[in-house]
Amino acid sequence: MLCAPSLPRRRPDPFSVKNMTAKSRVNSQSTTGSNPWPFFALTLGWSWLFWIPAVLSGQNITVFPTTLLFVLGGLSPALAALILTYLTQGAEGQRDYWYRVIDFKRIRMSWYGAILLIAPLYSALALLTGILIEGNVPFLETAASYLSNPSTILPFATFTLIYGPVPEELGWRGYALDRLQRKWSALTSSAVLGVFWSFWHLPMFFMKGSLMSEVFPLGSARFWIAFGPGILAEAIIMTWIYNNTQRSTLSAILFHFMMNFTGEFLRLPGSFKNYQFVWLVIIAITVVIAWGPATLTRQHKEPSPA
Repeated sequence: MLCAPSLPRRRPDPFSVKNMTAKSRVNSQSTTGSNPWPFFALTLGWSWLFWIPAVLSGQNITVFPTTLLFVLGGLSPALAALILTYLTQGAEGQRDYWYRVIDFKRIRMSWYGAILLIAPLYSALALLTGILIEGNVPFLETAASYLSNPSTILPFATFTLIYGPVPEELGWRGYALDRLQRKWSALTSSAVLGVFWSFWHLPMFFMKGSLMSEVFPLGSARFWIAFGPGILAEAIIMTWIYNNTQRSTLSAILFHFMMNFTGEFLRLPGSFKNYQFVWLVIIAITVVIAWGPATLTRQHKEPSPA
């Protein structure tokens, strides 16, 4: 049975971003343990094992057993990360993995502010941009529905957190990102992770009733914007937050939650949704310029040991 260990005493973090490359062997006991590719292979293989049958069934994902296939496939990033962590890491590596999930003190208050406010900020800017360009104020039907029945907001938020941010970020940022950054800069690592992250979602566009097929129709302009520059911008911003919160997996979970919750709560219509991703890209570019592409922390990455 896999369970999180008790919270260890606070001590200097031996895995700071500045020393990520030089100290990469601390958390790795084998080539597999420091290699990101087995994670991507397991994640894609597991999810598509369930999602391809879900697509071929032609059923809506709200209909059993397609619902079960959909949920099982979505657990793949977390399962792949846990399997590889417990197979290739020693006790210290395993403690570090869970510590980064549960240690809320790694995140300074200013970064909690960034985590909680960026998604509402770019959504508000998208709404304002759409109003100025198109000359009309859209009716936010989904938000109005939740506000008219407030008792539905908490269950919606709980589901949004549990299915999506938690299982995804236990893998994407909690496992894969460190291993990519041992090889490349933070910017390049974000780009590589963004490609796999986007590719992982692909079967969802063919599933009836999925958010992807409804909000981002395959081949539409919104699809290309969201899962091209949009997801790359998200990956950059999440790496920036992760690296500036002492590699906090919790920070990635919370930011992913805020993106999903804000996006689903508002459900901006038509081109207004595109403006969200335009502002996301602007924010990501600003982050790269202001913090630097090497680590996105204003720190220089040390040379990789021979």
